[in-house]
Amino acid sequence: MENQPPIPPSSPVPFSDSDARMWAMITHLSALTGMFTLIGSLVGPILVWQIQKEKSAFIDFHGKEAVNFNITIAIAAGISFVLMILLIGIFLLWIVGAVWLVFTIIAAIKANNGEYYRYPISIRFIK
Repeated sequence: MENQPPIPPSSPVPFSDSDARMWAMITHLSALTGMFTLIGSLVGPILVWQIQKEKSAFIDFHGKEAVNFNITIAIAAGISFVLMILLIGIFLLWIVGAVWLVFTIIAAIKANNGEYYRYPISIRFIK
């Protein structure tokens, strides 16, 4: 047998449309881990986005959207938590939680349908 040179690593293999839609949906749904952990709503989308963004522009778009939205929601939740001193924060925290859950599910469904979805109330930290 001859000694063959090692095969160089190849660039990431692009996903099929259905795989890209699935990973874009997972990017949004990974934020739901925030229901069980304090920072899960940020860590989940960041991890999925960073691992899969090179394989599809669709995943990259949805990853940025998910991260931006969850940062915005974290800021709103923090402000609501501080406002608990004035008792209004308790109600605001429930509203922020409901908005977060509803828009996350809507975004996941849109991503799974192959649509580019932008959260309506999101600060664009990452462009």
